[in-house]
Amino acid sequence: MNALNLDDFTDLIERPDGGVRRDAEARRERQIVPPGSLGRLDDLGEWLSAAQSAVPVRPIERPRVLLFAGDHKVAELGVSARPAGSAVQLVRDVLEGGRPVSVLARRLGVPVRVVDMALDCDPAELPDEVVRHRVRRGSGRIDIEDALTAEEAEAAFRAGVAVADEEADSGTDLVVLGDVSVGGTTAAGVLIAGLCGTDASVVTGRGGLAIDDLAWMRKCAAIRDALRRARPVLGDQLQLLATAAGADLTAMTGFLLQSAVRKTPVILDGVVAAACALVAQRIAFRAPDWWLAAHDSGEPGQAKALDRMALEPLLSHGVTVGEGAGGLLALPLVQAAAALAAELPERPEEPEEPEDSGDEKNEKEAEAGAEEVG
Repeated sequence: MNALNLDDFTDLIERPDGGVRRDAEARRERQIVPPGSLGRLDDLGEWLSAAQSAVPVRPIERPRVLLFAGDHKVAELGVSARPAGSAVQLVRDVLEGGRPVSVLARRLGVPVRVVDMALDCDPAELPDEVVRHRVRRGSGRIDIEDALTAEEAEAAFRAGVAVADEEADSGTDLVVLGDVSVGGTTAAGVLIAGLCGTDASVVTGRGGLAIDDLAWMRKCAAIRDALRRARPVLGDQLQLLATAAGADLTAMTGFLLQSAVRKTPVILDGVVAAACALVAQRIAFRAPDWWLAAHDSGEPGQAKALDRMALEPLLSHGVTVGEGAGGLLALPLVQAAAALAAELPERPEEPEEPEDSGDEKNEKEAEAGAEEVG
């Protein structure tokens, strides 16, 4: 196995095709609806054209929801409204069709894939295709210990890269990226606070089930303690992920980078995806050009991370449930942008007025002179 060198991603990731984007902008200016009248849909259509290197843009025909799953032992501190180690039940509900993302995915006809990286359960409890990339059972309690060993961090990162390749090779043309975790937003808070140079309280939100004030204070304290451990390794992104993230977040980071290498557009769901994207940006500065922020979840850490990456959310509906639901709500908007960019007709060209022949021009000039003399 080749040694993992994160610096390689800087060279491997290219920006979406700027020349194609200019061609898409020129085509948009020729369409019957005035440019700018469709708001951000214009920008989305042009962004997709550049990502696909195609004018007109192709429709989004094979999207997928991808959810990385894991438990975080920091949840033992009471930082989540859910009990520690209970993410497996959420995964079962997603697979059985009982979660919001499942309902939306059925309605939109989008397949959902769950990748177990560190659920705290016997792998035999879940289908083989869900557990085959698992690195460990639960990530370490980040306030007092590393989430992963160096070897586990590399394995999780490589698993994310492998999943990105699997999706690209299967023809997936856009991914809605989310997580299924208990304690994951606490790990995300540590990454965002560390990389944005801010305090724990600035990035600590209430989570999907709106924890009470005491739980919020426990969460702040856990992020603060983990942040002390994370700050010395902020310059080494893989070590940072091993110290403060966990297997699911580490895999999501690898997935985001390899998706950019493979030129697969990604819609980011919530604060966990935003935190992983922020780490990925530190590794390869061009990578965010391949991502869209789906929605403003109301989590302060998400807002901080998206602002740092200059990504503006498409929606603001206050959806805090996570698990890709908010990301999936943004998908029809992106599909609509592609359809409008591709299918709106262009204005008919106005016929050019014929130029005067030499004799006609001389006659007109003579007539004009005669009128002046008269």
